[in-house]
Amino acid sequence: MARDREKLTKTYRFALGICVPTVRWWGRLEVEGLKNVPPSGPLIIASNHDSYWDPVVVGIAALEVRQIRALAKSSLWKVKGLNLMLDGMRQIPVVRGTKDTDALERAMTELRSGSCVGIFPEGTRSLGRTLRARSGIGRMAAAAPEATIVCAAVSGTTDIPRPLKRPRLKVRFFEPSGGQMRPGEDPTELAVRVLAEMRELAPISAAGRSKKAVEATPEEPVKPVEAPDAELIPPAGKPSD
Repeated sequence: MARDREKLTKTYRFALGICVPTVRWWGRLEVEGLKNVPPSGPLIIASNHDSYWDPVVVGIAALEVRQIRALAKSSLWKVKGLNLMLDGMRQIPVVRGTKDTDALERAMTELRSGSCVGIFPEGTRSLGRTLRARSGIGRMAAAAPEATIVCAAVSGTTDIPRPLKRPRLKVRFFEPSGGQMRPGEDPTELAVRVLAEMRELAPISAAGRSKKAVEATPEEPVKPVEAPDAELIPPAGKPSD
């Protein structure tokens, strides 16, 4: 029997549709584990983050099943015209670096209504660094225990801006091998184990940098955990990292 498909907003379909030729044809997108993405019900999709293209590629990979509402840095709403697109895509503004309770509550409202919310546990692009896992995904899971967590390990996106190198994109959807949030599990502990599983499948990659340079990049210092940081699906056709 065919799976039910979530109805996409016109703006979301348009924004990702522009990028489909780049991602599916030029990028030779390969998608694994789409059966692990529930076609309905509250869902949290967590992904590793090396490139501005990651949210676009994950969105296109899941396009047959779900529309992803990603937490996005609020400053993007200050760009005239872009704010209308973001609202049409039903993205969620968050003030990064603060305990933005409004953004978290909006994400909770979306989850409780049966929507899919996307988040990057690293909070921002790695840029070759080993970043700590932020607690946002754990806080969301604790507040909405009915939501399913699905990981998306993304690789190849840092090659998209390289004109002389044709990328080979891959998105693997899977449920955490350690299971969903455990009773009494700390939000940060959940974020750490989920990020570790994604990074095992999709090692850190940085555009324009050699493997040696990436390995030599120091780990980000551990700081107090703040808001559920994440970056949005960027404007369609964002050309580079």
